[in-house]
Amino acid sequence: MDHDHTLSRRRFAGAALTAAGLIATGGIARAAVPAETAGGPLGPFYPVLRPGDDDFDMTMIKGNSGRALGRVIEVTGRVLDRKGNPVGGAELELWQCNAAGRYAHPGDIATAPLDPNFQGFATLMTGPSGEWRIITIKPSGYDSPIGHRTPHIHFDIKGRHQRLITQMYFSEDHATNSADQLYNQLGEDAVTAMAALQATDRYRWDIVLGEG
Repeated sequence: MDHDHTLSRRRFAGAALTAAGLIATGGIARAAVPAETAGGPLGPFYPVLRPGDDDFDMTMIKGNSGRALGRVIEVTGRVLDRKGNPVGGAELELWQCNAAGRYAHPGDIATAPLDPNFQGFATLMTGPSGEWRIITIKPSGYDSPIGHRTPHIHFDIKGRHQRLITQMYFSEDHATNSADQLYNQLGEDAVTAMAALQATDRYRWDIVLGEG
């Protein structure tokens, strides 16, 4: 068989496949559609009594001179719609236990001490590009009626047309994540609820809503 003829046939076949792909996408290269963030339960410790200070820095409370105990971390991200567009003006509420594994909630019967310098709750609004940022402490895991809970932060996100309640987990906590019942219920979608460690004490987590 003629070698040049064989190559020509291969080039033609490759060109045909490329053309078919361009037709299927309208002739425009498109970025992959982001996966929607998996939802989760509200949990029993949604704050009943809001702290007087609920800004983005949960490690300090206005009027107090001390700082919360534990490892201070920063988490940044964006809120996006299912097409990958930013959702500016989205409202975020988030809450978590302290470094000892206790929530500032009357229903938490844990014997671990409360931290008078830990805010434990924050309300945020995303910027024009959907960006948000918090400074907090890495939450502890704790025992619960459904088993041991791995470190996590609760989120309640209100976009333009959709509300998402979810929990954010940490990528380095492999052993405790895999032993957490609620985490395991997410299955393959668990990756969408995972904050990635970007640098020392800095995490990134983008939230994708099913709107847009």
